[in-house]
Amino acid sequence: MDTIFALSSGKPPGGVAVIRVSGPKSRFVLETICGGVPSARHATLRKMHFPERKEDVIDEGLCLWFPGPQSFTGEDCAELQLHGGPAVVRAMLGALSDLDGLRLAEPGEFSRRAFENGRHDLTEIEGLSDLIAAETEMQRKQAVAQAGGAFRDKLEEWRERIVRMRALVETEFDFSEEEDIPGGVEAGVWDEAGTLAGEMRRKLEDGRRGEIIREGYQIVLLGPPNAGKSSLLNALAKRDVAIVTEEAGTTRDLIEVHLDLDGYAVTVIDTAGMRETQAPVEKEGIRRARLRADKADLVIWLWPVEDAVLPSEARNIGDEIMVVRSKDDGGKFGSGGISVKRPDGLSGLIGELKDRLGSYVGGIEAMIVSRARHREQLTRCAERLEKASAETELATELRTELLRDAGDAIGKITGRIETEHLLDHIFKEFCIGK
Repeated sequence: MDTIFALSSGKPPGGVAVIRVSGPKSRFVLETICGGVPSARHATLRKMHFPERKEDVIDEGLCLWFPGPQSFTGEDCAELQLHGGPAVVRAMLGALSDLDGLRLAEPGEFSRRAFENGRHDLTEIEGLSDLIAAETEMQRKQAVAQAGGAFRDKLEEWRERIVRMRALVETEFDFSEEEDIPGGVEAGVWDEAGTLAGEMRRKLEDGRRGEIIREGYQIVLLGPPNAGKSSLLNALAKRDVAIVTEEAGTTRDLIEVHLDLDGYAVTVIDTAGMRETQAPVEKEGIRRARLRADKADLVIWLWPVEDAVLPSEARNIGDEIMVVRSKDDGGKFGSGGISVKRPDGLSGLIGELKDRLGSYVGGIEAMIVSRARHREQLTRCAERLEKASAETELATELRTELLRDAGDAIGKITGRIETEHLLDHIFKEFCIGK
């Protein structure tokens, strides 16, 4: 296997640059460039040289040695900590590339080797990816829990129960004539399959909490032209994102802003004003607004204070809709009104959004589904268990096959059973050096 290397810290310039090396020639790298191998897991200050020009010092920095299998990738690893100037980093990467058997790592290759060497399963690897990308406190907490194996532990518990069910059925099936094999074991297995399916269903019926924490709570602003949608978006973003004029229909396309609201990731989408129109561009904007509203976690309909009647369309959006009186500069509607001109004009709305997020999403549990592929495979697993439990007329061999398929679905989440295509898709999301 090749020895790989990459810059794992941020793009230069910076105070410190960290270069990671993993593979069978990691020790050779330390001996050649740093003049020796330091004690395992102890940072040692060394002068670092070009391989062919020992008198030419690249930099003076810290060297670390992580012998396998007790390393992130499970292989021998080295780490070089240098000053983060572009010239220093460029020189060190060039020196490493000149060594035989070394090459620059591909995106996610360190993590992929950790997976392939059994150091982490796919759920932990995905947790690491989410931790790197986390922008809010709740995203950080969820990623830490998943990277720490909380999700994996629950999946392994379920998989072991399925394996035990299969073993009991196959034992009774293969050795039914033996006196020391108790009868009636099979019936208990199918009851247990139904019980386990029910546990999975309860975890899946969580309103997509994990996905919302990871991907963000989607809020779409709807209302007639000049209802104050763009002004509200700018006020929430605390910057001029959308154009605001007295002219009706200024916004034609969707405009998104990503916010951190009380630790939760929130995406607010401004849309075209809802009205009857024959203008092709505005008509397309309204169509897109309706489509996005259908997929939103919450729709906020802005009802200007000067409009006496709430349009019938606002009553047909769906259950997750909040109607607020906009342009309430005088505070006539109290907490039910908003104003971008009053100092406290948005406090009621923001407080209501925080309450909704807290009750809807909640805290971080030991096991929470955070990706669509997890939900898809767990749903498949539950369906197979339900079918094995309920369809009593099926032959035992076919019901046992359903148990096997259920276990395989969990294996596809953790990576015990996986296709090369999905692995490529997962690891290409990582940055080089991780």
